[in-house]
Amino acid sequence: MKKFNKISIFLLLLLGFAVNSCDDVLNLDLLDDPNDITLDKANLDRFLNAIQIDFVKFTHNMGENGSELTRLEYMFGRQYINNFAAVYTSYEWDVAYQRMFSDIKAAEGLAVNLESNKHIGVMKVLKAYTLLTLVDFFGDIPLSEATKPEEFPFPHTDDDAAVYEAAIAMLDSAMGYLQADGPNLQNDFFYGNNFSKWEKLVNTLKMRAYVNTRLVDGSAASKFDAIVASGNYIGTSADDFQFRYGTNIASPNTRHDAYDDDYTATGAGNYRSNWLMDEMLFDEDPRMRYYFYRQVDCTPGNGCAPNQAQLPCSVQGRPAHYPADMVFCSVAEGYWGRDHGNAEGIPPDSFRRTAVGVYPAGGKFDDDDFTPITLGDGGQGAGITPLMLASWVDLMKAEMAMLSNPANGWGPLEASLIKSIDKVMTFRTLDPDSDASFAPTASEVNGYIANVGADFNSASDADKWELLSVQYFVAHYGNGADAYNFYRRTGYPTSLQYNIEPNGGNFVRSFLYPSSEADVNNNIVQKPNVDIQVFWDTNPASPGFPAAN
Repeated sequence: MKKFNKISIFLLLLLGFAVNSCDDVLNLDLLDDPNDITLDKANLDRFLNAIQIDFVKFTHNMGENGSELTRLEYMFGRQYINNFAAVYTSYEWDVAYQRMFSDIKAAEGLAVNLESNKHIGVMKVLKAYTLLTLVDFFGDIPLSEATKPEEFPFPHTDDDAAVYEAAIAMLDSAMGYLQADGPNLQNDFFYGNNFSKWEKLVNTLKMRAYVNTRLVDGSAASKFDAIVASGNYIGTSADDFQFRYGTNIASPNTRHDAYDDDYTATGAGNYRSNWLMDEMLFDEDPRMRYYFYRQVDCTPGNGCAPNQAQLPCSVQGRPAHYPADMVFCSVAEGYWGRDHGNAEGIPPDSFRRTAVGVYPAGGKFDDDDFTPITLGDGGQGAGITPLMLASWVDLMKAEMAMLSNPANGWGPLEASLIKSIDKVMTFRTLDPDSDASFAPTASEVNGYIANVGADFNSASDADKWELLSVQYFVAHYGNGADAYNFYRRTGYPTSLQYNIEPNGGNFVRSFLYPSSEADVNNNIVQKPNVDIQVFWDTNPASPGFPAAN
């Protein structure tokens, strides 16, 4: 996986740039080199610029980690513990602790002196979101002794449940600051200084925390329901929490990371997940032409003759541990990706493999053109990193409703499908050369949703969870952090493609501490393996759970 580090710290010295809404495309100018931001040089808004950008870097990469584990993206390497070794997340950890949290500490002092309550509120929201995510992936993490280098040069970790409680309290505190008087942010990259939307986000992040803690907190459901009853949460796509990229190639490069990797002069740089493409193709999911762009109309061994040079597995036998109905090696109709854990070398297929589409990366809409991608194709990278969407909220509502009766899940699941498909379909216009006649019709979309509903309502309780989980995963394409949480929380979907290595080790229940921290901090004891469960994961220990590892 290529670490996302393209949105330069040079954004800190933006001058005269204003964001009017969360849908604006960034237009960035480099004014000087702020490699060293110090209190005597930086003002509060420069800190806020850096904090927001670092937040996106952190969440984008953590979402990619979750995506690889949950088959939303392709995972290279057969052994889980090697694929996600201690060095793997050093970048994300350093962005959170050494940059974002340190900047927040310094900026809060400035904000208090300037009575900039909105700035404080936004910083608290972003820090709380980050803390919750760190716990979800690592478990116990430093908090009480963090960002105090003079007093605690080597901070201890805090109990992960306590950090969760502190993050929720931080969100409550943020609400008060967001509602207080104070100047606007110079650049609000998410909501354009619409603080009622920030307030909805606060409540939605609390809902997310309550969903995660429902296995260990008997009051989680009632707290979740209370927010739903208030109506003050992200309920429509107009309130979606997301970061939108630009189209600049350099100085700085503002394009979506996945676009930057795939739309090159040498062809696509990454593989897409065979499991996700096969699942969506089988279901005739109307989002498929938006998620993926095919460069060819068939794959070796699946519509074309096997070809060892182009697709080595096309001349190999199915792994013995793969069920007969599990996708292996190739997907029909030209969807050319890779199996989970495939660690083979890279054949000359960069102008054949499926590229990322117009959603969420701002690539090409698939209109059966089947032409090789070129630099600047499609939406030129002006996609998004989704951070909290209204469609995801409906999926959380479906999960919580199903705890008492699985049949209760269909209403919110249907609402999620409508919002997710509607949002994804708006992205076609980013590709000026796309053929609109290939966009799904209203009848086709309605038929798809009706078919999912028919399957759901006729399914057994266990199969209802399976159906919800697949839709949960598909909707989270572009940020798999919550798919990773859902998988550990429920064990669904059980239909995920197996690791191609039959002895790939236990699934990652939590990540090893990053080597950049564990190797220098004697107060952090490295985990013995990736089997350690975070506090809210009370499911059976590995191996055996989740089943499809």
